[in-house]
Amino acid sequence: MHILLKSARIVAPLSPLHGQIQDILITDGVIADISDSITAKDAQVIQGDNLHVSAGWMDVFAHFCDPGQEYKEDLGSGTEAAAKGGFTAVMIVPNTQPALHTKTQIEYVLSKTRYGAVNVLPIGAISKNLEGASLAEMYEMRQTGALAFSDGLKPVQSSGILLKALQYVKAFSGTIIQIPDDTSISGHGLMHEGIYSTQLGMPGKPAIAEEIMLRRDIELAKYTDSSIHFTGVSTRQSIELIAAAKAQGLKVTCSVTPYHLLFTEADLMTYDSFLKVNPPLRSQDDVDALRDAVRSGTVDCIATHHQPQDWDAKQVEFEYAKHGMIGLESCFGALRTAMPDLSLERLTELLGAAPRHIFGLPAITLEKGAPANLTCFEPDAEYTFSDKDIASKSRNTPFLGKTLKGRAIAVINNKQVHRS
Repeated sequence: MHILLKSARIVAPLSPLHGQIQDILITDGVIADISDSITAKDAQVIQGDNLHVSAGWMDVFAHFCDPGQEYKEDLGSGTEAAAKGGFTAVMIVPNTQPALHTKTQIEYVLSKTRYGAVNVLPIGAISKNLEGASLAEMYEMRQTGALAFSDGLKPVQSSGILLKALQYVKAFSGTIIQIPDDTSISGHGLMHEGIYSTQLGMPGKPAIAEEIMLRRDIELAKYTDSSIHFTGVSTRQSIELIAAAKAQGLKVTCSVTPYHLLFTEADLMTYDSFLKVNPPLRSQDDVDALRDAVRSGTVDCIATHHQPQDWDAKQVEFEYAKHGMIGLESCFGALRTAMPDLSLERLTELLGAAPRHIFGLPAITLEKGAPANLTCFEPDAEYTFSDKDIASKSRNTPFLGKTLKGRAIAVINNKQVHRS
């Protein structure tokens, strides 16, 4: 099979081809030629008004709900959503039914997704059944193919369990992922604690619930000399704590979501349940701090926190609505809309090179003879996000009807092409 990218601007900062507009020919999953002008019979042609190409993008925190809640999302629809958003790899959380807490569950995910255009990379549970009481079969899951370990949407509350997990993963240079959230403080909150929560009459989630947990986990990572990745970081103080930990040389990395860069607590004045997320939307000052951290490099990568919910879970009073929004398909457009000043080099690092480096995957090279793992996109395309832009089974997104800037066109991976 031949795939031909016509007049594509290459975004690959470490390559001598960076910034050049070239034709790229892919044959049987391998980059066969890169030159000014290529013609190929029977090739699938990908072109656009302002076509760009980079190494394939990778998401580090998404929920595919399979097994157990396939009516929200399954492995098939999840990978379709990822491909539509421009991702060639997605790490999925273990919050399924049953949880991804044994090698059998890891094998289930890998066997159902092995030959697709999107590499699905399971995150193994830290604790059995995600109960936070005792460690799961982490070594066996790692041997089977679990890329990292986390209790996902249920961050580990026990210091002792997290300490043991951090010590355990050192044996195979593994990484623990945590949403920093002390649920004993934040458990009853519906939104960020502040002026708007008072005005709306809703119980708040104080920023200190995130910051206390982050301080604890940084100290545990320091004590164990182990690797921890914080995702869904949402406050200015959290960013300062992470920057200080990095300055000490600790093995600490972090990711933020596109929606925490775009929306604030003020957007909840309409009680839009699609904006009910955890961690919650924070203040404008927090958003400004997150954006600065993305620019400076304190934030290492982007995590979509793709969390599908069925219609009934969101079309209820705000108090009873479930947390989360889908985010794979809208990720790039939301990022470009939130931070139009961010260079494409930095964007593709956040979406591609950085997550692979953090979780120990080989870097993708864009050169002749290399396997084709590529994302094609138009960075300046403006469009109204609509149902046709969604491949997920769920529709819980605040972006419907909104104008976004930047969209994925196609992904090429595992000898396959998937057009958006």
